[in-house]
Amino acid sequence: MQIDERKQKILKAIVQDYIATAEPVGSRTISKKFELGVSPATIRNEMSDLEEMGLIEQPHTSAGRIPSEAGYRYYVNYLMDPVELNEEEKRKINQEISNRLNEIHEVIEYTGKLISQITCLTSLVMEPISKNSVLKQLYFLPYEQGKAIMVIVKDNGKVENSIVEIGEDITPEELQVLANIFNEKISGTKVKDLKRELLKEIYGELYRKRQMLDGILGILNKVAEEGDEDPSGKVYLGGTLNMLNQPEFRDLDKVKDLFKVFEENSRLKGLLKHNRQGINITIGSENADNVLKDCSIISATYHINGKQVGSVGVLGPTRMDYGKAITIVDYITKSLTEMLTQKYRRTK
Repeated sequence: MQIDERKQKILKAIVQDYIATAEPVGSRTISKKFELGVSPATIRNEMSDLEEMGLIEQPHTSAGRIPSEAGYRYYVNYLMDPVELNEEEKRKINQEISNRLNEIHEVIEYTGKLISQITCLTSLVMEPISKNSVLKQLYFLPYEQGKAIMVIVKDNGKVENSIVEIGEDITPEELQVLANIFNEKISGTKVKDLKRELLKEIYGELYRKRQMLDGILGILNKVAEEGDEDPSGKVYLGGTLNMLNQPEFRDLDKVKDLFKVFEENSRLKGLLKHNRQGINITIGSENADNVLKDCSIISATYHINGKQVGSVGVLGPTRMDYGKAITIVDYITKSLTEMLTQKYRRTK
């Protein structure tokens, strides 16, 4: 659908004013706030045409108009002005992510908090997919008498640390020998292929170190099981209470339904599940989950060495600031991609 330039300007004014105020927009408001060079009467006529086209609608309790889903979609596709982050904002985002790169869970969780703080909306960040990740390396760090820290490094940048009992007679040299044996067997193995048969094979070779092996193999077995149970990764939420600040969610029943979605990881993964490159935008009823018919979701994927490993998204009312949300999601996914790829290359 294409509309003439004057209708585009009026539709853009309605969307922008409604995003800012959450109040239906009338012709006099547009005439006063936006320099369109036409009278309120002309604006009213154009608004009537836009309503007939299905791009705006009239709430029952107001004489003003609000954008329809189709109006939001037209705005996002054709009318929205790009929003640029300044250098200070970029520096802060990069620094905050970089400071937490040593622990992937912390990076993902904090990324969500950062997005929700900037957009004042709810963020969704899916951690790197685990089922298809490849085990790169296992090593041990001295911890205290009779214990060591076991570190597992995966190709998706994820690093897992666990404390294991090793007995008081194990030397650092013996730990290194053990690490070498494990790495020879499991390096390059996908998490989903880390089966009990392989772990039993390692156990047979190292039976005399049984006390330590029980702890190590138990952790590896848990890693394998978790990969099978939740192959798409956990979704971290940030700023869920921000939705309570939106006028659209003053209805308690509506809020309860929304928070039920927040409690189910499988439903959250569904919101972020797409294979498109770049930004993905779903508005209102475009969302598969009917609970989100009054919401919009903006999401994008992040990658390591060209491989898609997770997603970042923002969820808010259809009356969200699309330009700002799109800019934040786009910049953060690109930053995550760049920094996690660099981290992966350093650990190869």
